[in-house]
Amino acid sequence: MKNFIAGIVLGFLASCSLAFAAANVGHNGIFWNKLNLSAKGGYVNGYSDAMKVTTAQLDNLTIAANMFHWKGAPKIIKETSRQLSMAELSPEQIVKRLDALYSNQKYSELDLGEAMQVLTMRAHETALPASSPSRNR
Repeated sequence: MKNFIAGIVLGFLASCSLAFAAANVGHNGIFWNKLNLSAKGGYVNGYSDAMKVTTAQLDNLTIAANMFHWKGAPKIIKETSRQLSMAELSPEQIVKRLDALYSNQKYSELDLGEAMQVLTMRAHETALPASSPSRNR
């Protein structure tokens, strides 16, 4: 009986120590402002690589959508792919824009991933008029 209780207490203590050891790191403006320039560039490059992999996986979804005759899939997948693409901005531009965004204290709690997606969507919106063909009047 003593061994059983000792095992329970030991297991409880071990689980508590693991719970406290696993730090919850919020990737937001506070986190961003603590990084140096090199770490910021590395973070953006890593995030960009992850988005490229995710965008590439959308091809599998396109195949599945065609196989199951999912109506509207091409439009949704194209829009999702556009939102995930970070090709419009260089990592240096993203770092500068995130620095500018997070210099305002009211955005310090905004998630870093969400902020990068907003920046890339805005880049797509501003790039559309320049890349659209001229209309006949």
